[in-house]
Amino acid sequence: MNDKRDTFGSKLGIIAAAAGSAIGLGNIYRFPCIVGENGGAAFIIIYLLIIIGLGIPIMLSEFIIGRRSKKNLVGAFKVLAPGTSWTIVGYIGVICALIILAFYSTVSGWTLEYIYKAATNYFSGKDINAIEQGFVDFQNSGLRPIIWQIIFIILTTFIILKGIKDGVEKYTKILMPALFILLIILCIKSLTLEGSLEGLKFLFKPDLSKINGRVILNALGQAFFSLSLGMGCLITYGSYIDKNDNLRSTTLSVCLTDTLVAILAGIIIFPAAFSFGVHPEAGFGLAFNTLPMLFDQMAGGYFFCLLFFILLAIAALTSTISLLEVIVTFLCEEFNMKRPSATILGSLCAAVIGIFATLSLRENSALTLFNKPLFDNLDFLTANIMLPLGAFLIVIFVAWKMKKDNFFDEISNNGTLKNGSINDVIFFIIKYIAPIVIALIFINQIFLS
Repeated sequence: MNDKRDTFGSKLGIIAAAAGSAIGLGNIYRFPCIVGENGGAAFIIIYLLIIIGLGIPIMLSEFIIGRRSKKNLVGAFKVLAPGTSWTIVGYIGVICALIILAFYSTVSGWTLEYIYKAATNYFSGKDINAIEQGFVDFQNSGLRPIIWQIIFIILTTFIILKGIKDGVEKYTKILMPALFILLIILCIKSLTLEGSLEGLKFLFKPDLSKINGRVILNALGQAFFSLSLGMGCLITYGSYIDKNDNLRSTTLSVCLTDTLVAILAGIIIFPAAFSFGVHPEAGFGLAFNTLPMLFDQMAGGYFFCLLFFILLAIAALTSTISLLEVIVTFLCEEFNMKRPSATILGSLCAAVIGIFATLSLRENSALTLFNKPLFDNLDFLTANIMLPLGAFLIVIFVAWKMKKDNFFDEISNNGTLKNGSINDVIFFIIKYIAPIVIALIFINQIFLS
């Protein structure tokens, strides 16, 4: 490696960066959609139990691999399991991060387009059909979606070029508080709408009769993907965590932050949807089509619509930062590249793939596979195959391959942190429960969806 390895400068920086990795567009618009489709508050109860019982142990596993090795995603397995095939897990993560960054930049570009539309009062007086047609026109408008996509990648590149302390940590410490401020402002506005109480009842008053196997599996999947487990971002960030930092408390903080953002997004969307008689199951359409119409009907709607899409852009940026960092750290340490060169190369690769993904969404595009746009295929490949596979192999590695003493050394900071019984429970979950659950998620996504 050419340069001394960078580290986070503070625990707040660690939490902000790791939480930023987990928090993304899925928290803002996918979570409310899944909640709406799976019984509201009943789903949230199951979701929270899964976060506590499984999300925390699995995230902790990734942090442990990263900090123990102090290496990139591939290098970590070279250090902890030298001369074995476990490095394949690292390569899966790097490829997965590149693919997700590529098509994620497409959606991220949409947020910039909608910030522009909100700022120019484009949505004023338009009904849902006009807004939907406007989105179709935007997708088919030639270079505009690609230009916004490239601008977003450039923003991400700029931050990563600065390094961990002066780039990732500095900007996530700005972006995450900004995200929460916007969330709270929009929550307050949504709660003041007439009829908002029905939305809150749906979100927080559980009907336990709605809990079934499908709801549980969907909660497993949402918790799993919401926390960015299995793609290597958390292993990479873990490698920058100081040996004296408490991994348990850091993991807990990240999980709580991610969950809080999802809940706050629900508080924004459900009261607004119920207030205007819109059923909150529309997913993508709810965020990019229905909500702009709802904002237009509100007092001060121009302002709140603009804030909402700025919120989406910030959520997207905190995720793209972590995805690019996985690639850059890998290139720097495995190929001895300087950070600027690695950043430019990683960004260019993501941009090229991303442009094809964007073009595949145009009407009558030839960029299809299995009768689906390239964009949808990349999404399916990563979310339904690569992420579950990566996470499965990670927990197997920590519990069955990595030395047990190494696990307990990391989780207890070489014995300085107590609560040994809790550590034993966490290890049991990682060793026996997590692999089974992840396998169930995988089977559900591939064969039952």
